[in-house]
Amino acid sequence: MPITNATVFMPSVLTFIGIPGLETIQCWIGIPFCAMYIIALAGNSLLLIIIKTEPSLHEPMYIFLAMLGATDIALSTIIVPKMLGIFWFHLPEIYFDVCLFQMWLIHTFQGIESGVLLAMALDRYVAICYPLRHATIFTRQLVTHIAVGVTLRPAILVIPCLLLIKCRLKFYRTKLISHTYCEHMALVKLATEDVSINKFYGLLGAFIVGGLDFILINLSYVQIFITVFHLPQKEARLKAFNTCVPHICVFFQFYLLAFFSFFTHRSGSYIPSYIHITLSNLYLLVPPFFNPLVYGVKTKHILDKIVKMFHSKDQG
Repeated sequence: MPITNATVFMPSVLTFIGIPGLETIQCWIGIPFCAMYIIALAGNSLLLIIIKTEPSLHEPMYIFLAMLGATDIALSTIIVPKMLGIFWFHLPEIYFDVCLFQMWLIHTFQGIESGVLLAMALDRYVAICYPLRHATIFTRQLVTHIAVGVTLRPAILVIPCLLLIKCRLKFYRTKLISHTYCEHMALVKLATEDVSINKFYGLLGAFIVGGLDFILINLSYVQIFITVFHLPQKEARLKAFNTCVPHICVFFQFYLLAFFSFFTHRSGSYIPSYIHITLSNLYLLVPPFFNPLVYGVKTKHILDKIVKMFHSKDQG
């Protein structure tokens, strides 16, 4: 591609546009986003406190839930303060290397969340399909190995994305990013050079993490439903199914928003930018906001501890 006078060589500073087309009302859009962030922090922090302080919740399912809560806190904190800085305080600039670091953090924690959802699905699969073997299979050692694995997998896989941008892409047509955070394709699209390798590796990494997890989670639940429907007693079927409901809700909302954001970045030119960017932001904000509400309401052990905690405070 020819290099014009407008081409920028390795810009040291990038500028976020925010939500294209909605710049004049971004200050108002920031209000619900900020509210969701505060609720996400409060809800996930409460979950972590309850799981940590209650010995009866030191089981694989709740340990994975604690990992999910910690991941949600980290993921929302990576994007929301900078987003509100763009919306409210007119601070759209970000150093190029800081942008790459934010990108690494975002995609790493997205991958961790996907891996934790897979771990929770496998835990439910073993608990329902092989209940007598659950304690011997999901040992503390295995849970630790899973935690390390779901953390290292995306952290390592995302690094080549950064290196391909830093080492291959030298010329950019603009310093303006039509987004509120540093997303891989949003940054790659700014380059004037051939980005086919960057796109290919992005697709490969997305499949190895999100795509593979999505397939395995669905296979787990197919087996779970087959087992549940073959249980002889209706009460047993309902009890088994109810233990899966929170995870199914979280699973569907996470992957529906993830797939929409992923594919519109690559082939969604027919979708207005303000819709695409708004939903991309919601993709990273809705799970942290939504997850503690779902698990707090639908998980009896956690709901009981929350009620007990606030009831004892009221009595005090």
